[in-house]
Amino acid sequence: MTDVLFKDDPTGLNVCLYCFNGGCTGERKHAQLHRERSGHPLVLNIKRTRKTITRDEPPHKISKLAIAAETEADRYNTETSVSCYACSLDDIDQTSGKLRPVVDGVMKAMTFARQEEVKAWEHEITPCEHTLCLEQQAARQIQSQDLGHCSMCELKENLWLCLQCGNLGCGRAQFGGVGGNSHGLAHADRTYHPVAVKLGSITPEGTADMHCYKCNEERTDPELAGHLAHWGINIAEREKTEKSLTEMQIEQNLRWEFSMTTEDGKELRPLFGEGFTGLKNLGNSCYLASILQCLFTIPVFQHRYYHSREPPPLSGTPADDLETQLQKLADGLLSGRYSYPDTDVIVSEPTPEVPHQKGLAPAMLKHLIGKGHEEFSTMRQQDAFELLLHLLKLITRSQHMQPLRDPVSSFRFVMEQRLQCLACKRMRYRTDEQDNISIPVPIRRLHRAISEGSSNDKAKEPPKEDFEPVTLRECLDIFTGEEQVEFTCPGCGSKDGFTKRTLFKTFPDILAVNARRFELVNWVPTKLDVPVVVEDEPFDLGTYQSFGAQDAEELLPDNGALSAPAFLPNETALAQLEGMGFPRVRCEKALHATGNNDADAAMNWLFAHMEDADIDTPINISGDVRSTGGNEPVDPASIAQLGDMGISPPQARKALKETAGDVNRALDWIFSHPDDQGDFEDHSVVQEHSHAPEKRELSGSDELPANFQLQSIVCHKGGSIHAGHYVAFIRKPIIPEDKEDSWVLFNDEKVVQAADVDEMKKFAYVYFFRRL
Repeated sequence: MTDVLFKDDPTGLNVCLYCFNGGCTGERKHAQLHRERSGHPLVLNIKRTRKTITRDEPPHKISKLAIAAETEADRYNTETSVSCYACSLDDIDQTSGKLRPVVDGVMKAMTFARQEEVKAWEHEITPCEHTLCLEQQAARQIQSQDLGHCSMCELKENLWLCLQCGNLGCGRAQFGGVGGNSHGLAHADRTYHPVAVKLGSITPEGTADMHCYKCNEERTDPELAGHLAHWGINIAEREKTEKSLTEMQIEQNLRWEFSMTTEDGKELRPLFGEGFTGLKNLGNSCYLASILQCLFTIPVFQHRYYHSREPPPLSGTPADDLETQLQKLADGLLSGRYSYPDTDVIVSEPTPEVPHQKGLAPAMLKHLIGKGHEEFSTMRQQDAFELLLHLLKLITRSQHMQPLRDPVSSFRFVMEQRLQCLACKRMRYRTDEQDNISIPVPIRRLHRAISEGSSNDKAKEPPKEDFEPVTLRECLDIFTGEEQVEFTCPGCGSKDGFTKRTLFKTFPDILAVNARRFELVNWVPTKLDVPVVVEDEPFDLGTYQSFGAQDAEELLPDNGALSAPAFLPNETALAQLEGMGFPRVRCEKALHATGNNDADAAMNWLFAHMEDADIDTPINISGDVRSTGGNEPVDPASIAQLGDMGISPPQARKALKETAGDVNRALDWIFSHPDDQGDFEDHSVVQEHSHAPEKRELSGSDELPANFQLQSIVCHKGGSIHAGHYVAFIRKPIIPEDKEDSWVLFNDEKVVQAADVDEMKKFAYVYFFRRL
């Protein structure tokens, strides 16, 4: 049941005129089923036939962030009729009674998918109080040479003029090789001046890129001409010399395309049929499509939600019922009934276009998943891994009536942390249940010689960095490797510290792995293209298994809490920061958040946190973990909030303890300590090694061998996980008779047999491994 069709059935769609639920009238008879369940007799039957479009030339180039005003009448021929199930009457006069306004309301209403599609691309920029109430400092004539470069570096492009004081600062580095050191942002953080305009974007018509740092939004200024004249800039004489932010965003979105051709230029073979149905891009929804394709290739998800011979779940509001929407999606993806070439567009003979399918539009599911979520409720691009964790949580919280079981249980396993005192050698073990791992990827840059023949234009662009390839095994070695941590032993009182190692206690049926290829640049996580070599052949994870406390080992008492040593700020870095004029309290807080050894990193942190409410609150540097909640369970809601961002419970717990429970500071702490596996100390959720007679059943299995094989990957192109494009590569048989699996590319609605998968595997963002 749905308010929009996955495809236009020849018999049409019946819309209930009481509750406006939509149901098909063909073979599956969901409209009749709704009548039987609800007792609502009157329906409006809508039949649409697509108008044939002949494409004689390529489509017009997109030039703005907007949707063309294309109506239903432009795309379809539509017929309507009213029927009554109770009276067995068809083609009832639509002018009788109260029918006319109700029918007109149904026909004028946008479909759910269309509403979401419009929201995806509408981008209204408005003034704000800071542009409308701007107070400028004393007027002065800015000479042309003063407009030459940033006030804090030598950059001569991507320059932003502070409209309050006339300072020039460079912007962030932009797509396409435009340089920037964020000195405009640094100026705004230091002076609290809110509004800046990009000089190269000013046009004689009075338009320009403007940014309000206090609102953190693009803005417009109705008095821009006067505000610029205040600094001696005549807007009528200006010439636009740089691309606007909107133009760069459109260009970036258009260029993030995965290759759909082979090396010799031939189009990849499109695939159709059962299990080869694409998902239409609803506008920045590729992150959702790629994750859904990977999940519904997993047998446990198919068994849980694909029930083609059963009626839909009983729900008064199917649009708000997760069970209904997931079953509907499973039927759409797996049945094959919607996977066929799009015959609506007739291409001209010279056009080498391969006919792909239309794809399903899962607008209701996307809306339901994002309901109440700060990020997923928007139409912006999102992190696919964060979406995976959010979706798994929603599925676990939903009802699973016997004999159906929660499919997320196949993802769950237990990690075990082992701590050993360096002085007395006694041990402590803790366990923690997880449904994914996030592995660090070592970053080793390859230095290339710059070609002597490079042009001046090319020299302006920063060269593309190359990185030394690493293997999955090396990443797992780092993830499970031993490290030394600073704690005071509750057994012997030694402050020498502990060795810590985290290994698998049990193994899941499906292992979801996130490869962390990030580096902080100006305190912003930036994705790096570090190749990770992952083989198709099975590999054994048994070498990373923990066997728990051994008979010969002596355990620390369970009632003794570990305490961290007092935090001592790095004196050299502290002196540098204080020399820049920052208060000591802020300096200590910045060093604590950024690893305590880099004054530049701490300075960038300060610029990014100037407006924090607790920026001047002294941190606890005494080492008394009780004052930060270290001896009490951390707030589960805060752990869950960080978990939605792809952070494991142990990492979240450790970061929250280090930052007095502040989620934002905890996130900064995690980025500054990427190799710290976290804290397994929360007694409310961990299982300890004791001599208690009963032990709860652990998720996963500890049986060996633990052989895993790569099943699917989610790949991403772009410098940020919140921009660019996501696709999925899935290994599966093309036809049932195939003895070997092939790799299939799911690129939104396009489904093709993939080529050059080995290269794409190196840069995957999420990996799904199946236990054999």
